[in-house]
This record gives sequence, structure tokens and C-alpha cells, in this order.
Amino acid sequence: FGELQVPEISASRVPPLLTDLYQFTMAYAYWRAGRHQEPAAFELFFRDNPFGGGFSLFAGLHDCLLFVRSFRFTDEDVEFLRSVLPPATEPAFFQFLRGLDCSGVMLRSVPEGTVVFARVPLMEVAGPLAVVQLLETSLLCLVNYASLVCSNAARFRLAAGPRRKLLEMGLRRAQGPDGGLTASRYTHIGGFDLTSNVQAGFLFGVPVAGTMAHSYVTSFTSLEEVWPQVSMLNGDPDPVDFISLTKGWLTRVCELLRAEHGKIREGELAAFLSYAIAYPQNFLPVIDSYSVGCSGLLNFCAVALALCELGYRPVGVRLDSGDLCRQSVDVRRVFRLCSEQFSISAFDSLIIVGTNNISEQSMAELNKKENEIDVVGVGTHLVTCTKQPSLGCVYKLVEVRGRPRMKISEDPEKSTVPGRKHVYRLIDAEGHPFLDLQCLAVEPPPEAGVSLSCYPLGCDNSSVSVTPAQVVCLRQEVFTKGQVRLGRATSFPFRQLVHIFVFSSEKSLVGFTPEVDWKSG
Repeated sequence: FGELQVPEISASRVPPLLTDLYQFTMAYAYWRAGRHQEPAAFELFFRDNPFGGGFSLFAGLHDCLLFVRSFRFTDEDVEFLRSVLPPATEPAFFQFLRGLDCSGVMLRSVPEGTVVFARVPLMEVAGPLAVVQLLETSLLCLVNYASLVCSNAARFRLAAGPRRKLLEMGLRRAQGPDGGLTASRYTHIGGFDLTSNVQAGFLFGVPVAGTMAHSYVTSFTSLEEVWPQVSMLNGDPDPVDFISLTKGWLTRVCELLRAEHGKIREGELAAFLSYAIAYPQNFLPVIDSYSVGCSGLLNFCAVALALCELGYRPVGVRLDSGDLCRQSVDVRRVFRLCSEQFSISAFDSLIIVGTNNISEQSMAELNKKENEIDVVGVGTHLVTCTKQPSLGCVYKLVEVRGRPRMKISEDPEKSTVPGRKHVYRLIDAEGHPFLDLQCLAVEPPPEAGVSLSCYPLGCDNSSVSVTPAQVVCLRQEVFTKGQVRLGRATSFPFRQLVHIFVFSSEKSLVGFTPEVDWKSG
């Protein structure tokens, strides 16, 4: 899935004022009571696995690290806060804010892209009480959507299988420009191969791909609009009459397929010719602007065969409407016929791209039907996460002054587990993770080959005995003393997800209840 670049844009994108007002009112109350420097710890986690499935992917860590590293209030920030906080707020508090930073904050986190589960703390933020309180909303904003869309991408990848390439193309449907950029970046981590978002390619190094829109095809009406009429496509000093060459191939294709020449759209052919002249090495048009069988496919084959005769290799076609599975089979059949009849081997490697309001369900259905789709483009359902709009991460206080803190709610699901903790992923003898274990930070860590008793979260008080073959500390220290200390992931990122899906009912024991849905992931 590639190593993504991390640009220095977070300071302007997530300034310290991008938070809720009550964070400042609480910080003032802490400061007024002389408690602002008390050591405290918060945990960030989510309560339920998203999309009714059995896992999530943790994402957004890099943005969080850039945010805490650059966390400082400007004079302009402080003056605005002075105008919105109650008039009785003491002036010295604003001087306190002006000098704040995260040099006293320590952040421990699961590595980016790790498979994670409900109620397992993903991130621990420790430091002076007022500062770590002020970080809450911003950190949740950076993690919630990133993890949700990354998990959604993983589900699409599982539904698509390993063979097909996936193209993210949801920028026009995303929740604003920042949502579009976040989606492009984290769907790549979640398993998508490509994005249509050029800015995401520029900022994050995500591979960028694109074809053409229907508007390009429908903008042409006749072959007179093709320019230049005579082209030097093959680099030969003698120009090639590319239009006449293509017309000859079109006649041969129509004879081969017994198609009616009169139903072919001349404007579509003109569009394909014009695009092929501009991009002879990257010819991949959309072929359903009018009719795939009666016009689009015939026009493509004619232009592509002409390109092949001149020594170029066309790329393929895009289907954007109708029954994609059936059409792809028909298109592939025609490609094979052309390859055999005209001895053009390049037609055996042409790709078929499918794009048409693809959802996770329709992606899964592709695997059940006969089809020849090589690349699937996904937009709306991927970036807007239509099945679930929010992951619901929370940020809860677990310790102050070295003493555990617990929220006891009338809703048992909202109760918290007190105390600072370590989280370990236990591995079985086959090298597969089977359990995430939470221990208090003061407890000794589990050891490989040593049996231990543990208690499943949300279950009765009965204990379960397990013996791990290997123990991995799930969280790492990634920020301390004002410096990012992000090392290589030692956990299990999504690229190993296939191996992680050895979870079964008898292995779903402690620390979380995965309850993996084998159909939906």
C-alpha cells in the first residue's frame, strides 16, 4: 500500500482553536483552582466496531503528531479567546495560554494502519491536565473520520478480493476539501491502489489515475473537429492520416462483429480520435456515453487497432452505466475476437474499468457474477461512509495525580475502565493474533509460553486461561518532550489482514469481543 509522505501542513489545517469552547472553560477552571499542572492521562477509543463488522483500522496518527508538535497559541488566538470567554476571566489566564505547548505531553499509540477493535485504547495522552484536556476535540477530529474511511476502504478491499485494483474517486462527493483529502490519503492506507485526487498525489504521494468524462465525448459532433487531421503519431517524419486509418479499421471491426455501421456515433469516434492523438500511450476512454454495443466499443476497437498498427499500446476502456458485469464480459469477448482475427496481441492485455455508484454490497456481488472487470472506481459510498457516518471515538480521563479515574454511567456501555494501561496483542503458535489484552501499567507484562488468566470485557466475572506463543506490545511511545518519536510498526497493519482473520468463536476471548462477521468482514 506504499509509504505515504507527510507534508508540513497540519499547523495551519488544525490550529489550536479548532476545538470546542468548553475545552477552554474547563482549562480556565482548572487553572483558577490551581490544578492545571496536575499530571493526568486520557485514553482514546471507540465503543463499537464500525459498519456492523468485526474490526476497524486505526488511522490519523501522523496528523495527530503534527498537531501536538505545532500546538501553540498566537497573539491573535488569545485575543479572540479573550473576546468569547466570559468578561470575568482573569487576564493572567490568557498569558498562561500564550505560553502553552505540548513539551510536557507524552503520547503512546497503536501504529498507523493497525487492525484494532472496540474498547481497546488506541491512544494514551498524558501530561499537564489543562493541556491534555485542550487536545481532546482536535485529536478526536483527526482520528474519527480517518479511521472510519480507512476501515471502509478495507471492507471494499476485502469485498473486491486481491486481484482487482481499486481507484478512489470521491472528491466531488466528499464533505468539503479537507474531507476529500483525508479520504484520498486514508483509503490508500486501507487498501485502495489509486486516487483521482491530484492534490492527494502531490501532498501524500498517493498514485494518481484518471481517464475522461462523458462531457469530453459529447463535446464532439463530427470528424471535422479532429485536429490535426493528419498526425505524426509514430514519430515518423512522414505524417499519418490517422482518421483514414481508423475508418478502415472501423469497417473491418463492423464486419467482424456484424454491426450496423449506421448506428455508430461520429462525434464519439471524433472524441476518441482526438484523445488518442493527444495520448497515444494512455488511451482509455469511457465507452458508454451513447451505446456500448452499437457505438462505443466499436469506436474504441477501431482507434485502438489503429494505434497498435502504429506501434502504440492502448490501455483499455471504462464502463460507467448499466450492468457492468454483463457488459464487461461482452467487451472482453470482443477484445479476444479482435486479438485472434487481426493478430493483435495487445488486445489480450486491455483493461476494463468499472465505475457506477459502487457500494460495498455491489462490490461483493461482482465476485458472485461472471465479469471481466480489472479496476473498480469507487466514490460516494466510500468517502461519505454511507453505511455509518461516524466511528464514535471518545476521549476519556483514566488517571489524575497517579490515581485512577472512572466514569460510572447510567448507561453501562458508557462506563470506562480506570487507570493507565498497557495493551498487548497475543499471538498463537501459528503466528496468528488471537487476543488483545489490557493490563494496568503497574502490572507485569504477559510472557510468551506462560499461561495467564484474564477476564473478557463486557462479560461475566469468569476468567479464561490462555497461553500466548508470542506477545507484542500494541502501543508505542510516539511523542514525548515535544518531539515525534515515531518508529516502524511492530504490530499488525492491514496488509496482514488476511492472516488476522483466523479469529473464531473459540478464540475470541479477552480484551475485546471481535465477533467477526465472515461475510462483511
